[in-house]
Amino acid sequence: MKKICSAIRDVEAGDGVVIIEPANIYECMLGDNVFIGPFTEIQKGCKIGDSSRIQSHTFICENVTMGKRCFIAHSVTFANDLFKSGEPNPDPESWMEIILGDDVTIGSGAIILAEEICSGTVIGAGSVVTKSIHKKGVYAGNPAKLLREL
Repeated sequence: MKKICSAIRDVEAGDGVVIIEPANIYECMLGDNVFIGPFTEIQKGCKIGDSSRIQSHTFICENVTMGKRCFIAHSVTFANDLFKSGEPNPDPESWMEIILGDDVTIGSGAIILAEEICSGTVIGAGSVVTKSIHKKGVYAGNPAKLLREL
């Protein structure tokens, strides 16, 4: 019996991509000069923009689109099934898409449960983003709130 602990498969990768293994990355697109730290999972349908950096122990669920030059710190979690019926929904067609603009920075341990974060936004470490962010600024807390505009 073959045991697979991690895999990188069916990835469309640009020039200069660096992936530190172990990693579980599949059926997604990585732009030019993307860095992926170890113990990271990036699921199918994701698009990671040029020159973005994703640090270790991060989970990026299906259908996340990340702009250019984004920085995702250690242990960030993206989730697109919000258990609206009170239990996990096995139908990917009902899951939301998550879109990050360019130059978004997300601090360690943050959880992203929102459809959109606009370009230039900073999310503080440990924050829980429960609503889309349309105004560039620094956000922190649980739930994340605007601390100051940028």
